[in-house]
Amino acid sequence: MPELPEVEVTRMSFADRIVNARIEAVFMGKPLRWPLGCEPGDLHGLQVLGVRRRGKYLLVDLSEGLLLIHLGMSGSVSFSSDLPPPGKHDHFDMVTNLGTLRLHDPRRFGAVVYAPGENHAVARKLLGRLGVEPLGDTFDAVAFHQALKLRQTAIKQVLLAGEIVVGVGNIYASETLFLAGIRPTTRAARLSKPRAALLHGAIREVLARAVKKGGSTLKDFSNANGESGYFQLEAMVYDRAGEPCRVCGSIIKSLRQGQRSTFYCATCQKP
Repeated sequence: MPELPEVEVTRMSFADRIVNARIEAVFMGKPLRWPLGCEPGDLHGLQVLGVRRRGKYLLVDLSEGLLLIHLGMSGSVSFSSDLPPPGKHDHFDMVTNLGTLRLHDPRRFGAVVYAPGENHAVARKLLGRLGVEPLGDTFDAVAFHQALKLRQTAIKQVLLAGEIVVGVGNIYASETLFLAGIRPTTRAARLSKPRAALLHGAIREVLARAVKKGGSTLKDFSNANGESGYFQLEAMVYDRAGEPCRVCGSIIKSLRQGQRSTFYCATCQKP
């Protein structure tokens, strides 16, 4: 599943090129996770003002309202003036005078949703419970620790929930917990202020490095230019069960948490 770094890399790969584009047509393929929320023709003539990201959502600001794009489990976005005709897995084409924005999603768990504004009920339903952005100035270490003290569940599950800090998905949760030296099964409330500060820094470091590396391409992720990411090549624990730890040489272990695979080093990461 594309996580925050992959979504941010996607945004960066086309945001500057689509600014000021005028929408000329919108074509829908098979139904996606949620309906568009308006008639495709209602978008004709609107102008693209910019592209932002909130968590794992791309926010395409329009002269009237905005589009919220989620890549789901296997989706990817492309933007070009010479795309081929839509294939069976291309489910949204927004044709503009500067190029076509296309959502390709074989599993159709992604979505494109129109909202009249970010404070409208449609947008609030999707964005309202998201935590702070980990790469922004509002991600404060003290507030982070205070929020963790109220959570009695395992720290890995707290990170995945996205209610304290958004966008730390499965790959990056394993990696940040390794960097911070914290066992993924440790209860969030047990983390001391110094350990929470280590985790806070690890989250920012790992996500920033992943963005710089173009995200992670485990199966089919690519940005809007068709380029793959390379962060997975330097993963310390993720998907390395049975292999030696790159730091201490102990064997990397795995377990299931909330139906997701977790990877960790029992020597480097303490309860």
